Amino acid sequence: MTQRSTRALLFGFSSIVALACLAAPAQAQDAPQDDATTVDEIVVTGTRTVGRTRLDTIAPVDVISGEVLQRQGTGGELATALAANAPAINFPRPAISDGSDHVRPATLRGLAPDQTLVLINGQRGHVSALVNVNGNLGRGAASFDLNTIPSVTLQTVEVLRDGASAQYGSDAIAGVVNLRLREADSGGGITTSYGRYDTEFDTARGSQSRTDGEQVSLSGWIGLPLFDDGFLTLSGEWQRRDPTNRSDFAAPAATPTNSSTTVLGRFGDPEVESRAVWANAGLDLGNGWEAYAFGGFVDKDTESAATARAFNNANNVLAVYPNGFLPLIATHINDYNLYGGVRGAAWGIDWDISASWGRNALDYRVENTINASFGTNSLRSFRAGGLEYEQFTLAVDGVRPIDVGAPEPWNLAFGLEYRTEDFVQTAGQVQSWIRNPGSTQGGGAQGFPGFSPANATERDRNNFGAYVDLEGKFNDQFTVGLAARYEDYSDFGDTLTGKVSARYDLFPELAFRGSVSTGFRAPALQQQYFSYIATNLVTTVVGGVPVTNLIQSGTFRVDDPVSIALGARPLKPETSVNFSVGAVVRNGPFELTIDAYSIQVEDRIILSENLGPTRPSQSAATVAAVLGIIQPLGVSSARFFTNGLSSTTKGLDIVGRYRLPTDSLGRFDFTLAANFNDTLIEDIPGVPVVSIPVSPNFLFDRSNILAFEEGTPEKKFVGSVDWSLGAWSATARATYYDSVLIANNVSTLDYETGEDTLIDLEGRYEFPFGVTAAVGVNNLTDEYPNFTPATLNAPTGSVGFPQFSPYGFNGRFVYGRLSYNF
Repeated sequence: MTQRSTRALLFGFSSIVALACLAAPAQAQDAPQDDATTVDEIVVTGTRTVGRTRLDTIAPVDVISGEVLQRQGTGGELATALAANAPAINFPRPAISDGSDHVRPATLRGLAPDQTLVLINGQRGHVSALVNVNGNLGRGAASFDLNTIPSVTLQTVEVLRDGASAQYGSDAIAGVVNLRLREADSGGGITTSYGRYDTEFDTARGSQSRTDGEQVSLSGWIGLPLFDDGFLTLSGEWQRRDPTNRSDFAAPAATPTNSSTTVLGRFGDPEVESRAVWANAGLDLGNGWEAYAFGGFVDKDTESAATARAFNNANNVLAVYPNGFLPLIATHINDYNLYGGVRGAAWGIDWDISASWGRNALDYRVENTINASFGTNSLRSFRAGGLEYEQFTLAVDGVRPIDVGAPEPWNLAFGLEYRTEDFVQTAGQVQSWIRNPGSTQGGGAQGFPGFSPANATERDRNNFGAYVDLEGKFNDQFTVGLAARYEDYSDFGDTLTGKVSARYDLFPELAFRGSVSTGFRAPALQQQYFSYIATNLVTTVVGGVPVTNLIQSGTFRVDDPVSIALGARPLKPETSVNFSVGAVVRNGPFELTIDAYSIQVEDRIILSENLGPTRPSQSAATVAAVLGIIQPLGVSSARFFTNGLSSTTKGLDIVGRYRLPTDSLGRFDFTLAANFNDTLIEDIPGVPVVSIPVSPNFLFDRSNILAFEEGTPEKKFVGSVDWSLGAWSATARATYYDSVLIANNVSTLDYETGEDTLIDLEGRYEFPFGVTAAVGVNNLTDEYPNFTPATLNAPTGSVGFPQFSPYGFNGRFVYGRLSYNF
């Protein structure tokens, strides 16, 4: 299978290059350019040489303008807009996944969400405090929350599709996303939008129609002069998104009236209300020096649902909820970013001296729920604890041209960086996590038991990094790049990465490029120190005397005695080797980039299976051996983070564009892009304790292995056309998603999402007084993934569709937008 895929990729690559080279000379028109579609965007990601355009770079870089990002309907989700415009990015929409419903991860090239580094104005951003521990895509990852950055704040987004750890440090295994903020000292704009879902869909137990998910947003920006030679750009956004619900009907036995048309669950997007304010400023200090500062604050309230509880659920209290209940998980998220520095020339070097601070805090509440072990004396609403992550960075970067006798000076970049990180986990109120002694019913808040004092922790670390980056031309055709980076972390030690890249311009219309690099991702503090341990007080009678014991189960820290007893070891970095080769074809209004890649990752960090309970892949002897280790420690089941997974991801990115201006029909901008991606798990960690019988998939079961291999589309195509004529303009886009496997530990329960093509349309008219009106529809034909089979769904029917669906499961969305620019 892998060999066939590799041959197909190479054949496709060579065929397309050949066809493109034959076709390119026929395209000889020159087209006017505008901000949204220009070919010659100057990029700063992947190169530290000033003046490189995205078609001149050694590595592939996509450039998406802020204007394009704001043409994606409404709702303000940056990750959704990026996935719609960059085929290598996917943004599934998990539901009933606890914290992952509120901080939804995006992926690049089918790798984990935390294997892509996110920069803001070229400087490292901070990840979310959340680590994903449920069965959604990105399980075990702690990644940057793209949806904390409103699209209105952005001038452009640059997506570097190449390994870049040697240039930027940890996390840049799959690539880099650089969010570049608006810079303006005048002008401004304000936009308001409204939209909702209007849809019909089939679930396993019947057909439904819904009008829900109402979305309202108001955003704006203004550019102001700062003294005589500076700028201050302010932007902000308020948005409200109502929840959607695509749950199946409940089984009749789960309803008091034996109804077959009752919806008990809520499966869909969460309810969100968020407020964001951002600023970007620069000031000329004279003598070639400039001060700069930028940052923002996001305050967000969200609410999603857990699995519905039927009236006859063992942990329901009928006197409180005679018809059952739907637990709601609410979060309050604060996200802070603050960056500042000075840059200028001294001693023949262009310096950039900067400091940055970022913090992400997430506090949980559980509403409409109960701690059944307290019966009617239970609270109905609980403070369930919280997570915090903080990052502080100091950096000194320098760039100096070096004359080596080539047609132009080579560019030498170097720098030092010091970074500290801090992770805090706080406990919830007692009833949110405890079980009442002597009760036979479950303890803790139903739907999301709170963090107990055993989970509470505060940990920190620091690291020091140094890099050197050299890029230049041997002649007018041949460009070479060399980079190396050394990192030393206080918790796991040091690492050295390197990168060699080259580009050869055979003709002005055709260039070839490629790179080889090593990379790494440091284990996140969240992966090392997050725990989620359910605590039950179990009373037994010993010699006629009642004895109460503390019994624990859940996710234990790597350094917990329970994890160590099961073979856990201190986490070490993930490492990678990236290979890429590509071609750039351009002639007048026609351009085409093709890039093939292979990414080998070793020691990937995973969250182990739940050890102790019976599993299909484990023998009775294996389960008994595990219980023999953990039961004397007062534990009934345990899981932990560990290294050991190895994978190879191979793929092909194709991006083509053609601009066609006409006299009478207006201007057309055609784009066709594709991503082919295939991941193979090469090795999984074995049994880490000698006393446990050798068992396949002991730490990582079949369903999770296949989630890595087949949890994202192997093929994704995006075709779009932008049209403009006078005051009128329109965008049409079609996106094809290959089918994704929904794997289980028993193969007979597997099913597919199915392949689908989504069509999005938007029309715009600009009035003479600066107001632009737009109307549009996303998913015009109301496409859905295959529904969850009834045999795999709970009696409450809570999970209507697979959360691995690469485009979600909400159906048709209609919207309108008004914008005023000044």
